[in-house]
Amino acid sequence: MQVTRRRRRGGKKELRRSRKLRFVTAGATTVALVATGSGIGLASTKQFGTDQVGQETANGLTISSDQYLKPIGERLVVPNGKIMSSTVSPDGGHLAALTTDGGIALTIVDLKSWKVQQLVGKDKKADLQLPGNDVGQEGPSYSPDGKTLWLGQIDGYRKFDVKPDGTVANPTWVAIPADGDKHSLAAGAIFSPDGSTVYSAVNGQNRVVAIDAASGQIKQSWTVGNAPRGLVRIGNRVYVGNEGGRAAKPGDTTINSYGTDIVADPKTGAATTGTVSVIDLANPAAPVKSIDVGLHPTALRAKNNTLFVANTGGDSVSVIDAQRDVVVQTIATQPWPEANVGYEPTDIALTDDGHLLVTLGRANAVAVYRYWFPQAPAAFIGLLPTDYFPSGISASGKNILVANTRGIDARRPTTAAGHATHDTTSSLQRFTLPTDWQTWAQTYQVFKQNGWTPGSVQKANGNRNVKPVPVPQRLGDPSTIKHVFLLVKENRTYDQLFGDMQKGNGNPALAQFGQAVTPNQHALADQFGLYDNTYDIGTNSAEGHNWLMQADNPEYTESSAGEYKRSYDTEDDALGHQRSGFLWSGAQAAGKSVRDFGEFHQFLTKPAGASWQNLYCDSKNMAATGEPTAYPLVSSSPIPSLNSVSVPGFPKFDTDVPDQYRYEIWKNDFEKNGPADLNMFWLSSDHTGGPPSPAAQVADNDLAVGKIVDKISHSQYWKDSAIFVVEDDSQAGLDHVDGHRAPIQIISPYAQHGATDSRYYSQITMIRTIEQILGIHPMNQKDSAATPMATAFTQKPDTTPFTAVPNQTSLTAGLKTPPSCGTDNVPTASTAAASAAVPADKQQLAQQWQQWQSQQKLTGPNATADYANPAQMDHFTWYQVHGWNQPYPGESKIFAPDQVPGAFIPSAESDG
Repeated sequence: MQVTRRRRRGGKKELRRSRKLRFVTAGATTVALVATGSGIGLASTKQFGTDQVGQETANGLTISSDQYLKPIGERLVVPNGKIMSSTVSPDGGHLAALTTDGGIALTIVDLKSWKVQQLVGKDKKADLQLPGNDVGQEGPSYSPDGKTLWLGQIDGYRKFDVKPDGTVANPTWVAIPADGDKHSLAAGAIFSPDGSTVYSAVNGQNRVVAIDAASGQIKQSWTVGNAPRGLVRIGNRVYVGNEGGRAAKPGDTTINSYGTDIVADPKTGAATTGTVSVIDLANPAAPVKSIDVGLHPTALRAKNNTLFVANTGGDSVSVIDAQRDVVVQTIATQPWPEANVGYEPTDIALTDDGHLLVTLGRANAVAVYRYWFPQAPAAFIGLLPTDYFPSGISASGKNILVANTRGIDARRPTTAAGHATHDTTSSLQRFTLPTDWQTWAQTYQVFKQNGWTPGSVQKANGNRNVKPVPVPQRLGDPSTIKHVFLLVKENRTYDQLFGDMQKGNGNPALAQFGQAVTPNQHALADQFGLYDNTYDIGTNSAEGHNWLMQADNPEYTESSAGEYKRSYDTEDDALGHQRSGFLWSGAQAAGKSVRDFGEFHQFLTKPAGASWQNLYCDSKNMAATGEPTAYPLVSSSPIPSLNSVSVPGFPKFDTDVPDQYRYEIWKNDFEKNGPADLNMFWLSSDHTGGPPSPAAQVADNDLAVGKIVDKISHSQYWKDSAIFVVEDDSQAGLDHVDGHRAPIQIISPYAQHGATDSRYYSQITMIRTIEQILGIHPMNQKDSAATPMATAFTQKPDTTPFTAVPNQTSLTAGLKTPPSCGTDNVPTASTAAASAAVPADKQQLAQQWQQWQSQQKLTGPNATADYANPAQMDHFTWYQVHGWNQPYPGESKIFAPDQVPGAFIPSAESDG
């Protein structure tokens, strides 16, 4: 059989037969995709054109992560949130999936009827109620006879009886108690052959325990490596993958992860070891052995006496000869030669006829290899397309089942008058494994869907006569832009800010913070261009800041979403950092200077008296007198390479700090030191939830943005500057196109002034643009594949500066205690925003919401973005902005906090 491809000749399409396919050995180096005589890379992210997320195109379904979806086989959409992990029952008839972000903890799918059969969780729509929706990173686990199912949660397992029809019932609790502040975070679980003993990876306590399956009593405990996740049993030995690698030794550089010192790189802050621990059940008192493997070992699969380990952070699979407990080969899972980071192998399956299948989460693909025996190098065959972020795979003969964490993106059917990022889905797909030649043909589809193009990352050729342009074609070629400013804001959709702008694709009914609240951003859009088809990728702050700083949300953060107990904010978690580093470390490696103002910071200390009101008055005093702050704050990062370039007085997230204060701290530094090549900001007042009203806080944020642009554009640096304004995510409201659509702004003399740009862009293309301007090498395959936003810039500069627009909404609206320096008495165009008065018939409801607000960790040094349930936070903000007179879009009444649909979405434990 031969593979065909289309070729255009003389204006007609014809089929041309390629030469024979060559297998490529998958060794420890990057796997190059080779097809002699045929070109595989025909697309880049330019292919999106003006496609919108949610559109079905000839290339597939457009999603928010610079990808199309066109999976092989049959798809079943699971509209109840993301699948964290899944397991097929011993008889092959059912799939049990840990799910989150939809009010459901456990989803049972009947594989024969290909339908969701049962929902288990705290949400009202659940068929079986649970007291909590927290789920771990691994499992659930069926007993060998299929009669019980164990679901890992924060401090133990929920054990269910499995009924003959495959549904579960009679949940009982098996406790693994917290050790001080370290919860057990139950992860993978396996059984003894007779089902009498359960071996559990206790992820939060770095140990494995043996549990009596009948009584639930812990019989034995073994200390293993850091952050154990997946387990398998081969003979009398239990193998566990330790995502955090070995224990630290004296002299090691370390960074924290859930209270454990992880051996880490001081520049990237990323873990540098991964291990598999070996427990000898025949001699339980024997020391636990350790085998070095790749980074972030997660899924383990056994075949005969061979163990396969998915090194998710190392983009490889380790093959271990279990008779000798040694790694005999490492299979690279890096199919695109342009980049060797960021494919994220998540699971492994083997077929009886010698195929090794590996799900590549961030590539939306299954990599297929020909496997013979442990020492024989596996041969790469090709790729099969999946839905969004495949996380599980199983094989029964040639019948393949894949579970996809994010399914078809945030396209859950709802009754709301728009889409939200938490409308997340997941999916299953099943197919018969194609022949090797058919797999090779499908590989082209995967390359096209990811935009993997030859020559995507080209370096300067040393020609000193290259003319500077805003966005060079090659990394290292000169740019007319010398200073980049990245302003990261919080949580708004495009429609929330710009739905009222007639020249863009907006819905005025969803414009919560339109012209009256955000006059500066509206004026900036008029002067420098409006972008109405740009997408954030993350669902929340934990993901969003990672997408901006790493051009990825690593699998560790993806799979932590079921609990967010071990980590939410990976700023202080080595396991959330990719091995290739961050945007700032890439800039440093390129010889560029960096200055950070709060972005990706973890810690904040505040002096006594540093209330919102006092900091507001302090900012007015600093502006009037030029004096330093009377309330010096200290913000910092645990990552040395970031902390060394940070301005400690610029505070990280805290809704008890007005952005006017942040502006004054930055202005003082700018006037004293000037800008760096890369300048990063976290301006977080538009998150809302602080003492003023939501409209007042968004207005505060808007004015700070306007003042920063005003200051830069009236300075000597304006002529060669570019300012990128972006939300970390767009989770705080609705958008009529897609919940991931977000407001961005590109502000520069070289920006396309006055235009409305409806091209598909994303946070990834923005980061790639910054990299291209400053000569920063892309961090992984996602930003390597992204097309820089050269179309957003012009060659002829317009150096007309921007003058900040006075706020039209009072910055002190909604305060219960006015500032000592007086309220901000501006004429307010928004009646609802101007008044904190609540209608008499809504006062009881409002009091319930105020009580709810007091419990949400929105202010102070330990303020936690996204701690509040997102559905509740969105409703609360909507009610406040609309004077408690208008139900949330798509709903018929104003709800109390515990009545809000979707209110059982797990909340975050700390901020990212």
